[in-house]
Amino acid sequence: MQRGTFLRGMRVLARGAREEPRLFAWAVVGSVVYGAGTAGSGWLVGRVTQDVVVPALSGDAGVTTGDVWLAGAALLAVGVVTVGGVLLRRIAAGATMYALQARYRRALARRYLDLPLAWHHSHPAGRLLATAASDVEATWQAMAILPFALGVVVLIGIAGVAMVAADPVLGGIGLLVVPALVVVNALYSRRMSPRVRRVQRLRGEVSTVAHESFEGALVVKTLGLAGGEVTRFAHEADRLRDANVAAGRTRGAFDPVIEALPQLGTLLVLAVGAARTVSGDAGVGDVVQVAYMLSLLAFPVRAIGWTLAELPRTVAGDARLQAVLTEDATTPWGSRAAGAGRAPARPQGRGVGYHHPAPVPDPTDEDDDGAPLAAVAPAEAGPARAPRPVLRDVDLEVTAGTTTAVVGGTGSGKSTLAGLLVRLVDPTTGTVLLDGVDVRELAEGELAGVAALVPQSTFVFDDTVRGNVALGLDADDVPAARRTTDDDVWAALRLAQADGFVAALPDGLDTRVGERGASLSGGQRQRLALARALVRRPRLLVLDDATSALDPAVERAVLDGLGAQGLGTTVVVVASRPATIALADEVVHLEHGRVVDRGTAADLTERDEGYRELVTAYARAARERAAATAEEARA
Repeated sequence: MQRGTFLRGMRVLARGAREEPRLFAWAVVGSVVYGAGTAGSGWLVGRVTQDVVVPALSGDAGVTTGDVWLAGAALLAVGVVTVGGVLLRRIAAGATMYALQARYRRALARRYLDLPLAWHHSHPAGRLLATAASDVEATWQAMAILPFALGVVVLIGIAGVAMVAADPVLGGIGLLVVPALVVVNALYSRRMSPRVRRVQRLRGEVSTVAHESFEGALVVKTLGLAGGEVTRFAHEADRLRDANVAAGRTRGAFDPVIEALPQLGTLLVLAVGAARTVSGDAGVGDVVQVAYMLSLLAFPVRAIGWTLAELPRTVAGDARLQAVLTEDATTPWGSRAAGAGRAPARPQGRGVGYHHPAPVPDPTDEDDDGAPLAAVAPAEAGPARAPRPVLRDVDLEVTAGTTTAVVGGTGSGKSTLAGLLVRLVDPTTGTVLLDGVDVRELAEGELAGVAALVPQSTFVFDDTVRGNVALGLDADDVPAARRTTDDDVWAALRLAQADGFVAALPDGLDTRVGERGASLSGGQRQRLALARALVRRPRLLVLDDATSALDPAVERAVLDGLGAQGLGTTVVVVASRPATIALADEVVHLEHGRVVDRGTAADLTERDEGYRELVTAYARAARERAAATAEEARA
């Protein structure tokens, strides 16, 4: 193990001890009691042998039955104290480890939610899940062993003094085993460190592949790719298995040596001790004491090796944790209010530009030979390329209380613009305003109270209909004036044209819809998501192609209902269907991240060739297919 790894690992463990001082202190106390009790039992066995057992066996009348019972009681008392120390150490050390894991998982969850969406775009979800699971576990696993190792230090110190005090020669022979064990443990740790580190990395990769397979289950099933996904997962699982086997082989090679050294030392002590006993230089009790103490060191001393072997995992896991916890990407908030009243909001964009951040490599990743993957020479990595802009110099003016459709081809920046309006991300250049105020100047929570986004990919929680619609507004800590009632939920469902199918569900609002709304159709999920946004009575409603699964009649009823109910809502809808676009008061045409035209649907159809091609593509394709079919029939 490198010195730097050892020092970093010990600093991490010291931080853990500071963060859970009481539990860790109790674990150390229990371990010290165990070490002292174990050493004391060795010393007591030697004294009982010398003063009670040997005289009793030789027929010494001075040894009474009471002496035998007293010796047995003393051994029992020491054993009880030692067992108590073991129980205290194990319970407190385990509690320390689990408390730290829980603490850091909570901290990670909070940090994941605080970090901007742009940060998440550059960090794979599978890696983040692996950090919250296996990396947290790896970081603090050693905290369950560290108190044991500290107790072993006490045990070695007391046992060493006791052995030398009993007989300097035998004690010196016995103590020779300790440096031998330390050397073997050091070699063991050096060999195990890269293997354990690789196991830890591959656990994260298996987690990433599993997450992708589960998230993409629908795609996998519909395309018949289950076999390929099984093969892909099996490949990663096999690599993890091979890494575990390699670590196991190393452990299997060193375990017998570590087990044998104390036994060999015990045999040597017995051999030399027998000769010294015959010559009268040592007593039987002294030999028994040294041999017994030496045999007791065999298992505990290994705790030091276990701790050293865990340090590389501790360092690697903590590096990934700190990469998230110390990330300086934040969403800065101002102090301004978004304005009171129910007047429709007026969103604007001035010179807005945006580009997605590049994926961030994991600096702790290594290849199969242990070389850092991030350490790629610039010549090998190729010339750095500037990120491709998604939006460029976009000016947007939306009239309050109107419905504006944003239209464009695939990759034109429509969804990015929708996210910018509700500040899922901040623009790289330019400014997004709401009622003339830069959204970055608004206080935290103000924009969420004014604007609502229904995204393109609808997400429904494994909860009741009520829980999905009133999400976050029915909690006990929500002020009564803002708390959503069943009447509010039904009103939102009616506006979203979802009240009919919800009323037909077995338990109405109390019906659980399953994971991701598995018991609902795509259109029903979209209408629940619409109701979730509408129940908040937003002054700005952004629909990112969120009505694509609805038939045109339902879509018209939803958008017309916003005006009929007098909600005072400005609607920005990302649309691709002519029927949706026809409902808008104004249309904004995006192309390659720029606004190329805006106006009514009729005006754009007349003067904007690119827009005309977009909105007539379906009809043109249908006419071409019909013509081709007719031509084939004539042929």
